[in-house]
Amino acid sequence: MNINIATAPVSWGVLMKDTPNVPPYTEVLDGIQAAGYTGTELGPYGYLPFDISKLRAELDSRGLQLISAFTIFNFVQGKKDEVVYREAFETMQVLAAMGCEYIVLSDALFVVENRARRAGRIRPQDSLSGAQWDLAAQNVNEFAHIVHEEYGMKCAAHPHVGGYLETAFELDAFLARTNPELVGLCFDMAHIAYGGGDPVAVLDKWRDRTWYMHIKECNNAVRDQVLAREGDYFDGVQAGVFPELGQGTINWQGIRRILEEMNYQGWGTVEQDILLDTELTTIDINPLESAKRNRAYLRRELGW
Repeated sequence: MNINIATAPVSWGVLMKDTPNVPPYTEVLDGIQAAGYTGTELGPYGYLPFDISKLRAELDSRGLQLISAFTIFNFVQGKKDEVVYREAFETMQVLAAMGCEYIVLSDALFVVENRARRAGRIRPQDSLSGAQWDLAAQNVNEFAHIVHEEYGMKCAAHPHVGGYLETAFELDAFLARTNPELVGLCFDMAHIAYGGGDPVAVLDKWRDRTWYMHIKECNNAVRDQVLAREGDYFDGVQAGVFPELGQGTINWQGIRRILEEMNYQGWGTVEQDILLDTELTTIDINPLESAKRNRAYLRRELGW
């Protein structure tokens, strides 16, 4: 097994392209370098420069490699969601130009009111029908075909609360319908846990489709408190549902055991979803110091 460790702008509070009060990307890249990481993701659409020469110069000057990008793709609408599709396509072109192997695809987030409101509390009746899953898989398969045939990359689907790919049964429905040669899983253990799943069981079941990882902690005790008051994903982030590695309830040793059995070879991107400069945040986080401690935890406890 060989896991290369990266991190991403989300650990500095850059959650989405419209998140306010985010730090400049130069500050974030400096922090990633200072925390001891060798790779980074692109961040939300438009955060890091899409000018290839400028992007390469910014990364090279810090000894960083671009790994992938968390990319919104409307699974149900596909090309019909023209803006989201165009942004995903442009992101994919940047990744390909930078020599990346995977593009991480997440369903559109927080656009369906019921899914946003019930994040972490999804029932079967809140999900897609069989026919809708067929359509979602077709849309992703078509995009993945372009990604592979024209740009030489593959897609890794990311479970995320607030979209239609959240629960373990939704992962099963999606992965069973998508092309196993072109569409894999970005194993994000924290979002699987937030969605009510068992990350170890999901990894075990889909070990052949796990091509990429987001390494993230989840505290189920905080999650349960948020869900009890019917809070949404942002309530969870503000309450600290994604703490530093080792400070939550993720079964890291169970995950390590399966990854070793798989002989996993590839990247894992450390993420700690945080919100900065908001009066509602109940935790005080220094992103750089958290990033350093997260990197140290992986070395000390898991040997990564």
